[in-house]
Amino acid sequence: MIELSVLDLSPIPDGSDAGQALRNSAELARHAEALGYRRFWMAEHHNMPGIASAATAVALAHVAAGTSRIRIGAGGIMLPNHAPLVVAEQFGTLAALHPGRIDLGLGRAPGTDQHAAQALRRNLHADPDEFPRDVMELLAYFEPVQPGQTVQAVPGAGLQVEAWILGSSTFGAQLAAMLGLPYAFASHFAPAQMMEAAAVYRQRFRPSARLAAPHVMLGVNVFAAPTDAEARLLFTSLQQAFVNLRTGRAGKLPAPREGFAERLDPRAQAMLDNALSCSIVGGPETVRQGLRDFVERTGADELMVTAQIHDPAARLRSFGILAEVHAEMKQAA
Repeated sequence: MIELSVLDLSPIPDGSDAGQALRNSAELARHAEALGYRRFWMAEHHNMPGIASAATAVALAHVAAGTSRIRIGAGGIMLPNHAPLVVAEQFGTLAALHPGRIDLGLGRAPGTDQHAAQALRRNLHADPDEFPRDVMELLAYFEPVQPGQTVQAVPGAGLQVEAWILGSSTFGAQLAAMLGLPYAFASHFAPAQMMEAAAVYRQRFRPSARLAAPHVMLGVNVFAAPTDAEARLLFTSLQQAFVNLRTGRAGKLPAPREGFAERLDPRAQAMLDNALSCSIVGGPETVRQGLRDFVERTGADELMVTAQIHDPAARLRSFGILAEVHAEMKQAA
């Protein structure tokens, strides 16, 4: 069986605040570590009232300090928002404090709307080649310092930071293949090109000093509960959040609503069916079958599991059920 990892957006539920959301994230990371998950990643989003992980490196420092074994990383840092040197220093600092445990996933989307992107970057003018160049510059800062090198990342130079390329199209797949880096696809919310991107990455992969063979990690929503009915109810929080986001009403993570999906108009239902098609929702047996089917269909090397669940206790339980199912599948394999 492949390994499972956790993607946490540090959701801010209705009735709560960002501080509590970040404390919930730290608790989830400790829980995931105890359950044997491979990684715990957080994502950079800005101007989002329902997500507390905008200052991603700071949030990761909080999580890393409360854990000891699980890998901690960004899924991801939106590189166009930052100078590569700043990112190298931030993640070099994390690697200096937590040796051998830090991942750095890099994306080229803004992670926000155009107004917030303008506030972050001051201008939005960029050419298509800027992201690959920025990635290469950033990776170079993690190499040992060379004679005559005028700019170095301190901390950062010579430290072990595992770099990933993130994507939701074939662009990132081609870049990851060319650079010989592991590739993570955002199929948990943008699944349309998942199979094509994975195929492109594997076909074009060039081994590198960082990675000898291609490694594909796919995002998947898993909402697990004792029964299928309860899991479907928990899932309505994410469904509501997506509808709110796509209709310009982004807010905190809503509480579950009975019958929400059944009352949607056909257009909204089609949008959800498409965006959230990589979702496994149900009790233990449904999760077991869904996990088996998804891995067999995609050939993923690793799964990055996310679950935006309104009740933090139900979220911990969901990851616990998934870990138990996964352990049983490994034992039977």
